[in-house]
Amino acid sequence: MKRVVITGMGVVSPIGNDVDTLWNSIKEGKCGINEITAFDTTDYKVKLAGEVKDLDMEQYFSKRDLKFNDRFTQFARIASKQAFDDSGLKEFDNNRFGVLIASGIGGISTIENAETTLNSRGPNRVSPYFIPMALANLAAGSVAIDLNAKGHCSCVVTACAAATNAIGEAFHKIRSGNQDIMIAGGSEASITPLAVAGFASMRALSDSTDKNRASIPFDKDRNGFVMGEGAGILVLEELEHALNRNAKIYGEIVGYGDSCDAHHITAPLSDGSGGAKAMVNALKDANIDGSLIDYINAHGTSTPLNDKTETIAIKAAFPETYDKLMVSSTKSNTGHLLGATGGVEAIISLLALKNSYVPPTINYKNPDEECDLDIVANVGRDKKINYAMSNSLGFGGHNASLIFKRWE
Repeated sequence: MKRVVITGMGVVSPIGNDVDTLWNSIKEGKCGINEITAFDTTDYKVKLAGEVKDLDMEQYFSKRDLKFNDRFTQFARIASKQAFDDSGLKEFDNNRFGVLIASGIGGISTIENAETTLNSRGPNRVSPYFIPMALANLAAGSVAIDLNAKGHCSCVVTACAAATNAIGEAFHKIRSGNQDIMIAGGSEASITPLAVAGFASMRALSDSTDKNRASIPFDKDRNGFVMGEGAGILVLEELEHALNRNAKIYGEIVGYGDSCDAHHITAPLSDGSGGAKAMVNALKDANIDGSLIDYINAHGTSTPLNDKTETIAIKAAFPETYDKLMVSSTKSNTGHLLGATGGVEAIISLLALKNSYVPPTINYKNPDEECDLDIVANVGRDKKINYAMSNSLGFGGHNASLIFKRWE
């Protein structure tokens, strides 16, 4: 089997629109959550979100592109261009260069705007661009066009596990020898009136008005997640392909595991067995013992059920070493980016390995006895780590885990 390394990264997020800014924000403990500006929240109980800020779209797109690309596609294209440029790729076989970009929801703002047009102006005024703008796979398709990637091109739609699934499937495409290079990750832009109303009606979102006490994973006072938006994209490359061109390498991806709870459309299995199975499958895929994992970037959404269940799952997957694992959730910084979250958290996990620094869960105050892991709280740890795991769980019972290895 081929070995696979990461040679490029790109990001759009509530705490930075490039990789260096993202990482500095993590180290500084920056919280990207604030009052929603995308729409009027007067009639909403939910007032906060992790919005992308200070992103000059006109720097990247023509006015036509801005008009005919949904915001989630714009994010994906920007982050993919960053990752591709960062990789230094120049000469390669386009037919062995693929794209696998996930989204949980796709072009929901386009759908909402088209519905308004339909109701106010009639069916003949709905844009002919409505369908291609709304489709979840159009981020992947558009990036393939941008980069002339003629290999495997697809889109994973597994709710909040989507980007992690996308990276894992891309990893397997290269490891099997099917592709040399893959652009992989996720993109989401769902801070919209309908999406926020929908998640709020499920009581999934925090209704806190204190931005520093809204997204508080593993804290006893957590009461829901905070919506975020953005994109996290990696360039995955076959090791020899990367070495032959003297590429810089951020880290190696060595394991991917997934599973399905087959239990409930939104609630995880209370015994954590589904999430545990994904972690165990990732360890088997990497052919390593669980004792080698130093750090887990947890899904850690800040909902009462998720964080309790993920704790149980980690204990089940690492019965001998769970108390030695460092665990944090960087959703305390970014909010929950739904289908993009695994992409951003993969980048953070790789930078943790590269920089020997374990990111903290910020704004953590009140420990929960039901989340009795080694939560890295408020202050990061300067510590060399050799293996990091990144977990993502999604509605529909989707569970996915990735394992990254430090590159020496």
